Amino acid sequence: MSWITRLLVVANRTAGSDELADALKRRAEAGDLSVMLVMPSPLGQYGLAHERLNIILDRLRTDGIAADGALGDSDPVNAALEAWDPRRFDEIVVCTLPPGESTWLHIDVPHRLRRLTDATVQHVVAAPDVAPRAA
Repeated sequence: MSWITRLLVVANRTAGSDELADALKRRAEAGDLSVMLVMPSPLGQYGLAHERLNIILDRLRTDGIAADGALGDSDPVNAALEAWDPRRFDEIVVCTLPPGESTWLHIDVPHRLRRLTDATVQHVVAAPDVAPRAA
């Protein structure tokens, strides 16, 4: 039995991006990987967010990545902290828009999560996904 790296991935507008998918595929090529994608849910858009989450999870699974997901609090730090359990996850991956476009970088989400969880936090920068592709 080999070691499985368990990632908590926090993303919203970039959740279906090629950059995030590529980063996760590279991690999967290096060894067994399990992903829990937490998408902060915009207030009043639960139905659309849930549909989008399912499309993104299907794409990850098609790419060979074991993935589950959940909608979280509209605040990305709260969403991550609600899901974070160091017994369940090895690392956190935060995917944001580029500097200058990213509200999450403006409020320092990657560094805040690193301080609040004492976890290794990887930051992936991506363009917003226009419409996630169906698997």
